[in-house]
Amino acid sequence: MGQCVTKCKNPTSSLGSKSGDKESGSKSHHKKGGCAGGGGHKEEPSAPCSKTTSELSNGTKALEATVETPIIPALMGEPRKEECMDGDGLSMLHIEELFCCYKDEQDDAILEEGMERFCNDLCVDPAEFRVLVLAWKFQAATMCKFTRKEFVEGCKAIQADSLEGICSRFPCMLLEAQGEENFKDLYRFTFQFGLDAEEGQRSLQRDIAIALWRLVFTQDTPAILEHWLDFLAENPSGIRGISRDTWNMFLNFTQAIGPDLSNYSEDEAWPSLFDTFVEWELERRKKEERALMEKDEEGRCTETECSPTTDRLETEGSRGSQTWGGH
Repeated sequence: MGQCVTKCKNPTSSLGSKSGDKESGSKSHHKKGGCAGGGGHKEEPSAPCSKTTSELSNGTKALEATVETPIIPALMGEPRKEECMDGDGLSMLHIEELFCCYKDEQDDAILEEGMERFCNDLCVDPAEFRVLVLAWKFQAATMCKFTRKEFVEGCKAIQADSLEGICSRFPCMLLEAQGEENFKDLYRFTFQFGLDAEEGQRSLQRDIAIALWRLVFTQDTPAILEHWLDFLAENPSGIRGISRDTWNMFLNFTQAIGPDLSNYSEDEAWPSLFDTFVEWELERRKKEERALMEKDEEGRCTETECSPTTDRLETEGSRGSQTWGGH
């Protein structure tokens, strides 16, 4: 959400802005009229009303005029009498107002610019794991966008109706994502989240898949992950995209196959890309072993080159002793 991996084609940037402008993340942009974060920032209430009195030329006082100063309870975190509260005590009005703070002027959804400001106000890096988890809890259909329904239902799901409320839920959401079944759901969600729905994509672009694999495994990184990503970056098989089946099966691969790959079998129903990877990885390890052996041999040769000098000195010394002994 701050910069969009899918649409700007830059997997090293964050997840919500096509522009990839990091500078904008450091500033808080608000629409005209301002926004108090939907209850996130409280304003000091002004006096409910003030009276102005003017005196006529004849000394009599004019009628007192009362000027009402409006106070918006929702922005101050105070419930309105008519606002709707759900069964968990959440203010639906606060959630709607929070959504409106970031929604696009033309589309009834939070888009790139709004996502960038939203992440900035939450004090999170758009490229970090917490943003991915939040999108998962909101069941966002695509990057760079929260529809009104996704935002409202997502806030209800995490039981938060303000910026502070959302921030306070991050620790629980991260802990929840560590559960085996929950992580499996998050992992599969991430594939769909990375697709460009507007272009009708069915496979992840290779560089985007690499970025999302590294992101989704933030809390528990498999030992084989970096080697797998190196393999994809080198791309010896010339693949262009990662299919849903390959994405899903890689999670099974990390759980079933040991780091030494000794229990991997091509006879099992693994994608052919995994066969190529295992072959590539085993060959890479052999090259590393050979390089280490050659280095070790060079070290031994260096020691051997030094020993003849020592032996020669010892031999000459013994000969000298024999000569003196002869006299």
